[in-house]
Amino acid sequence: MRAHRTALTRAFALITVFVLSSFGAAAFGEDSETHLREIEAWHQGRIERLQAPGSWLTLVGLAWLPEGESSCGSDPESTVVLPPSTLPKVGTFHLAGERVEFAAAAGAGVQSLGQDVGRLTLMDDSGGTPTLLELGSVTFYVIRRGDRFGVRIKDGKSPTRTGFQGIERYPVSWDWRVEARFEPYDPPKPIPIPTAIGTVDDESSPGAVVFQAPGGETYRLDALPGADDGELFLVFGDTTNGRETYGGGRFLYANLGEGGKLVVDFNKAYNPPCAFTAYATCPLPPRQNRLGIPVRAGEKKYGDGAH
Repeated sequence: MRAHRTALTRAFALITVFVLSSFGAAAFGEDSETHLREIEAWHQGRIERLQAPGSWLTLVGLAWLPEGESSCGSDPESTVVLPPSTLPKVGTFHLAGERVEFAAAAGAGVQSLGQDVGRLTLMDDSGGTPTLLELGSVTFYVIRRGDRFGVRIKDGKSPTRTGFQGIERYPVSWDWRVEARFEPYDPPKPIPIPTAIGTVDDESSPGAVVFQAPGGETYRLDALPGADDGELFLVFGDTTNGRETYGGGRFLYANLGEGGKLVVDFNKAYNPPCAFTAYATCPLPPRQNRLGIPVRAGEKKYGDGAH
């Protein structure tokens, strides 16, 4: 990991030298130099989060539960197939309406919060933190998507995590750090959000973010509420998708300032989890959030872009 961080630091230094030598330190400006450092720190934090235990790089499986009983284990005939490092039969899930229970097989060694599991009613992720089941480097838990319940499986020893080599990105662009304004919807506007698993979620947009692209044209993106007060979540696409960037668009957060003003920094546009694994359930950009221009800022396509 240290060697990888050193490589990232050297790469950033080369980018910095190239930008400053191309445009001149005076022309580039003190604010822009601060911006470069800010983006590098943000990107470094992004890499560290992806390399952490339990990150999206550890996601190795997703199984949807039918009503009734479902087998769980490394046996490929199981409904919920766990990695080969686990036992052929680890336990069973039981779905009844909106209630999911797990019963561990004798001697399977499944734990939750450090305690051995016998039979346990599970919380899904719709209410916040789901009940986490642990078995060595493998963790699994229940997710809810609409009226469907599934089991998400992660493995800290996943090759996607252990072989992670970072994410290619565009050179930091001061032009793509744009000042914007927020136009609220009163009442909030219902918008359908397609997902990577073929469903459509009905979401509510508090308003649109309106900005001028570097070329001078004005664009708008319907925002979704973020996790924190004043935070906006943008799911957007552009004409680089599928060639230079992930085909399913990218994500971006922005914070509202006074008077509805905000800064949208596309240098912080990042790949959704579906760019790393076929087992995520990512939102995709709604039609109105697909920009008809290339946004060459932020993260590029990861790997071969197959996911």
